[in-house]
Amino acid sequence: MMTPRERILTAARRGRPDRVPLDIWMTNEVRERLLAHFAVNADAALWSRLHLDKIVPVSPIYVGPPEIIHPGGIRQVPPWWTSVREVNYGTGTYSDPVDWPLKNATTMAELEAFNWPSADWYDFSTISAQCDAWPEHAIEGCYVAPFFWHNHIRGLEQSCVDLVAEPELTEYMLGRITAFCWDYANRFFEAGRGKIHITQVTDDFGSQHDLMISAECYRRWFKPLQKRFIDLAHQAGALVMHHDDGAIRRIIPDLVEIGVDILNPIQHVCPGMDMPGLKRDFGDRLCFHGGVDNQDVIPHGTIAEVQREVRDCIAQLGDGGGYILAPCHCIQPVTPTENIIAVFETAWAEGWY
Repeated sequence: MMTPRERILTAARRGRPDRVPLDIWMTNEVRERLLAHFAVNADAALWSRLHLDKIVPVSPIYVGPPEIIHPGGIRQVPPWWTSVREVNYGTGTYSDPVDWPLKNATTMAELEAFNWPSADWYDFSTISAQCDAWPEHAIEGCYVAPFFWHNHIRGLEQSCVDLVAEPELTEYMLGRITAFCWDYANRFFEAGRGKIHITQVTDDFGSQHDLMISAECYRRWFKPLQKRFIDLAHQAGALVMHHDDGAIRRIIPDLVEIGVDILNPIQHVCPGMDMPGLKRDFGDRLCFHGGVDNQDVIPHGTIAEVQREVRDCIAQLGDGGGYILAPCHCIQPVTPTENIIAVFETAWAEGWY
C-alpha cells in the first residue's frame, strides 16, 4: 500500500499508483456537515473516512494592513482591496465582490498611488513546520494568478477590456502584480526548504462555452508570466498545478508547452473538454485532477448516476495512471451527503489498478 503522498505524486508525475488517488475541495458548510455526519472533529479523521489522499495546503500568516470595514456590511479585503459583502443564499454564504479599487482608474498616477501588496505583509516562518505536520501527505503551497488578481483590482469586465484598449495601463498593473508574486513565491519556496510538492500557477480564463479572452491575448499577456513562475517552481522541486475552469481546450497546448504538470478541474461538460479527447491528446504530458461533474451530477443526480460518473472518470482519465479523482470544483452545500459519500466509496472500491 502506498502512502497518500506516494500515491498523489506518482499520479502527478503521470505514473500509475496502486489505485486512483482521491482529493476533495469543498465549502466550509460541506466540511462541517461531513464532520458531523461521521461524528469526527478533525480533518484527518474525515479524510480517512472518505478514503482521501488529500493534497494538504500550507500558507504564510498574513501580518499586513487590516481589512477596511465600510457601512452596510461591506469589507475591503487585502491584499488587493476588493470590496465584498457576505450574502447568504439559503444553502451557503459567499463573499460576493461588490466593488474594485481601480475600476475607474484612467491614469498612471492613479495606478501608482494604489496601495499595492507587498510580500512583507506575510510571515513565512511557519511554512516548514506546517509541511512537517503532514509527513504522509503531498503538500501544496504558493498560488500565482496574474489574470485573477487583475480581475480583483479592476473588475472582470474592465480587466478583459484592458488587454486590448489599455495596453499601457495593463503593462503597469501586470508588472506590479508580477513583482509582488515573484517576491512572494521566492520567499515561499525558500521557507519551504524543498518540502513543497505542488504549487499553483493558475488562473481562470475559461467560461462555460469558450475562453473569456482571446487566445492571442492570453499568449501576449499571461503565457510569458506563467512560464517564469513555472520555471521557478520546478527549480524549487515543485510540480505545477494549473486550475482553469470551463472550456479552455484552445490553450491547453500552450499550458503543456510552458511546463504545467497537473491540469484541474477538467470540467468535461464544456465544449472541447471531453475526457477521452483530453486523455488521448495530452495524457502523456499532463496529469488530470478533478473530473467528477459538480454542476449537475453530484448535487442533483441519483446515487446510481454519481456512481456512473465516477466510473466514467476512472475509465476515461485514469487509464494507465496520471489521474487524481476529485470533484470539478468545490462541493457546494446543495449537495446531498449521500452523493458525496458515493463519489469516494465508489472510487475507493473500483479505482484499484
